[in-house]
Order: sequence, then C-alpha cells, then structure tokens
Amino acid sequence: MKRYLPVLAFVAVALAGLAMAVFAYMSGEEATRIKFEATADDALNRIESRVVTQVSLLRSADALFTMLDGEVSANEFRKYFDTLQIETNFEGLRGLGVLSLAKAGSEPALENEIFERQGVRRAIYPASGGEWRTPIMLYEPMERPALVGLGFDMFSDPARREAILSAIDTGEPRATGRLLLGQATGAEVWPGFLIFSVVEKQGAGKPAWLVFSTFRVNDLFRQILDKFPVLPVHADVYDGAVGEQNLLFRSERAATGDLVTTRQLLVGGRPWTIEFSPTAEFTAPTSSIVPFLLAAFGLLLATAIAFLQRYQMRAYDAAAELRENAEKSLLEKDLMLQEMKHRIKNSITRVLAIARQTAANAKDVNEFSESFSARLQAMAASQDMLTRSRWQKADLSELLRMELSQAFGKELPEGMINGPRVLLSETVTQALGLTFHELATNALKYGEVGRSPDTLQVSWGLRQGESVLWLSWRESGGQAVVQPEKAGFGTKLIDMNITRELKGRIKRNYTPDGLQIEILIPLAEEKGRKTGNRAVPSQPTEQP
Repeated sequence: MKRYLPVLAFVAVALAGLAMAVFAYMSGEEATRIKFEATADDALNRIESRVVTQVSLLRSADALFTMLDGEVSANEFRKYFDTLQIETNFEGLRGLGVLSLAKAGSEPALENEIFERQGVRRAIYPASGGEWRTPIMLYEPMERPALVGLGFDMFSDPARREAILSAIDTGEPRATGRLLLGQATGAEVWPGFLIFSVVEKQGAGKPAWLVFSTFRVNDLFRQILDKFPVLPVHADVYDGAVGEQNLLFRSERAATGDLVTTRQLLVGGRPWTIEFSPTAEFTAPTSSIVPFLLAAFGLLLATAIAFLQRYQMRAYDAAAELRENAEKSLLEKDLMLQEMKHRIKNSITRVLAIARQTAANAKDVNEFSESFSARLQAMAASQDMLTRSRWQKADLSELLRMELSQAFGKELPEGMINGPRVLLSETVTQALGLTFHELATNALKYGEVGRSPDTLQVSWGLRQGESVLWLSWRESGGQAVVQPEKAGFGTKLIDMNITRELKGRIKRNYTPDGLQIEILIPLAEEKGRKTGNRAVPSQPTEQP
C-alpha cells in the first residue's frame, strides 16, 4: 500500500491543480464579461448623449420658427445654420431643413411659398393621393443636390409619412427607420434616417411646419464610436428587432470571440437594438495563461494552495472593482444627462428671452437678424470657452479679448486691457460674455472707439480677499457724452446680467471726456448661496 502513496499523492495533487486551473479559467471569463459590459455601457452612453444633443437642435429650430411665426427667408435660415457651427457642435448631422404642412390641393400656394423663400420656381413633386402635402421649403447646407430637392413632398414616401403623422399626433420629435437618401435629387445615394418635429402657427394651435434633421448613418456612428478615446467594441445597430432586414449600421472593425451584449435605446419614438461585441483591441483583465500555470504548479500542494488563495483574492478584487466601475459609470451617465438637459433648457430659455426682447426693439427683420445673430455669437463664444475647459473655469482676459476682437478686429492696441488672471464660473462667464458684447457694440456705434480703438481702456482687479471682482470700462477721446433719455435693450440686458444674474452693481458716469463704467461682482455668490452667507460688494465708486 505504501508504494502506491506517491502515485496517490501525485494523482491527488494533479486533480487539485486541474480543479484550480478550471476555477481560474471560469473566474477570468466572468471578469472579462463584467469589464466588457462596462465598455458597452460607455459606448451606449456616447450614442445616447449624441442623440439628445441632435434632438435639442430640432427644438432650437422649433423656437426660431415659432418666434418668427414661420417668416424665415433662405438667407436668414442660412445665417441661423452657420451660427450653430454644425461641424463642431453637431458632428454626424448631414443637414437641417423645413417642410410646409398643408392639405392636398394647396400646391399653387406652396409653390408660391417656395418662390418667396428661395427666389426660384419649383413644382411640388411627386404626385400624391394623400391627405397632406409636405414639400421641402428650406434646407441647409444648400448645395446643388439640396437645391434640386426643393419641393419634394416627403409625405409621398411611406416611411417618412409614418414618422410625420406620428410627430403630428404626439407633438414630439419622431424618427424614421433606415432610408436610402439622395434619390429625390439624383445625387449620391446613402443610407440614413430623418427626425421630424412639428412647429405650430402662433394663435392657430395647430401644426403649420415641420423641421427635420438628416443623418448619414455611417458618418454619425463613426463620429460617435471612433472618437478618441476609441472604444474596443464592434456595434450592430438595428431599427427594432435584431435582423439583417432591420440593420442600420455595422462597425467596420471585426468582432473577436463569442462575447455579445445587447442594449436597447429609444430614438425619436423608435426602439433601437444594439449588439456590442469586443474587437481585437479589447484586453481581458486576466491573462489566459494563468490556468495553465496553475495546473503546472499544482504538482506542489502547498504552492498550489497558496497560489489558489492569492489568485482567488485577486479575482474577487477584480470583480468588485469592475462592479464598482460599472456602477460609477451608470451614475456619471445619469448625472451627465441631467446636467445636459438642464443646460439645454437654460440655453433655450435664454435664447428665447433674447429673441423676444430683440424682436421687440428691432425696427425690421434685418435689424433683428443682425442683432440676434451677434448676441447668439456672443453666447456661443462663452459656451466655447467653457467647453474647452470642460465647464470648469474661463479666463476673464481671454473672454474680454475674444469679445473685443469681434468688434474692433483681431489686432487690439497694446494696453487696451489690463488686469490679473481671474478664472470665472460658468454663470459669470455667460453673463459677462453678453455684457462685453453689448458694451463693445455700443462703443462701436456711439463712441470714438470705432475710429480710434486706443481710446478704450478696460482694467480689473480683486477685492475682499479675492471674493469681489471690480472692472473699469473707460472710453475717452474728448467728445462729451450725455445720459440717454430712454435705455435701450442692450443697456437693459447689461443691467439684468450684472444686477440680477450676478447680484452685482454697475455705475455709469457720462463725462465731457467720454463714458466711464464701473462694475462690482461678488465671485463668491454661488458658494454663499450654499452656506447661507452672501458676499456684499462695496460701492462701485471706490477706486482700486
């Protein structure tokens, strides 16, 4: 019996080593699955965030058309489109357009509307026996194929018709399934989809127009999935259930292995099914050679037991860390979506308020378009600075230089602006961006600065332990200025930004030498709101 003990010991140790190898393999597979689930959630988060951004653009266009009651010419729509900076802020978007909504039999009136907006004669096509006619009235970018497509009745196509009727019935943005776009213009045909949103005529309470955005499927998903950092996933996107007939997009990078995870996403009322698979760039959290090493070292029982305990702890730690990262990723996703929705709502509210006030003070459409576009550009510049800093802080000197350069040219006189480095919060940046734009515009119109930029001096500094910002705006040149009898919208906007938005103070002095403005802003305002103690600035008449 004793002579068999070595054999029995060998067999026992071999079996223990094999068992440990099998356990290590299964733990590694589970850790790999958890890590890839987190990667798939990151990819879905990118897609969902991009869709939310694109739908927000439609709502912005809704607001523009509602405000102007549809009286938007091709040139005005082009200026609005250019102001949005589509290539930078809405990557993957192919174009933005407007449809008129009218009963069948209204073709002559619709053709006249195209001529009034575009200056060209276009017949409504193709012939349709449907209840509605929805021809293209405006589209940007207005390239040659888009110009040919003016007058195309989207209601004549079953897929587009379904989305249009759904948007009319629900009052919400609605998307089509996969379409081959470009056929109506005779240009290059490419797969894509459209999202429609209804615009109601003021006072009528019923839809009169539809705004729509066009997406090239391949461009959209490449911008999302191939953007740095590139995620190691292969994506198959289906419109509805999984099936080749419903395939919207398929990644060019090949999938590796058998691991597949499925996610659901609602886009414009249509359910998308997305299957994610790992690519060759995906790395497992544990090496595949570990089970073989365990089997080899399993010949020594003590070493095998010690290694098993160590590896078990590592496997449990890896699984716990991956679960924690997955939960953190979901929490960050929810926070990011809530923050994005909040900022989009605030931006739209601000744009609508500026649009209403600008329209109320404008003499005609051209003056409104010029003033409204300039103020939108000022807001966009502030947003751009905050975006580059990931919505943390913006530099006051850079904000001033950017706004003054738009009014007086890129080459500003040396010494025009002078002050220490001051970092501004999101709220202060947006409010001061509009304020500097209005001050520069007024100086250009009514002061000597337009003829001699060196007559303007802007300086600033900090008081009360860096909790209060003071800023001096001085225009000189020897020409006396008097206080206007009635404050314009620009002056009201400045006062609203300083006193209401930032809880600060502003004082204007109209002197024989020019206009002098002093501003005080509590930089600790937001912190004070949280703690219940608000910083109160001193009188603006104090000198720095």
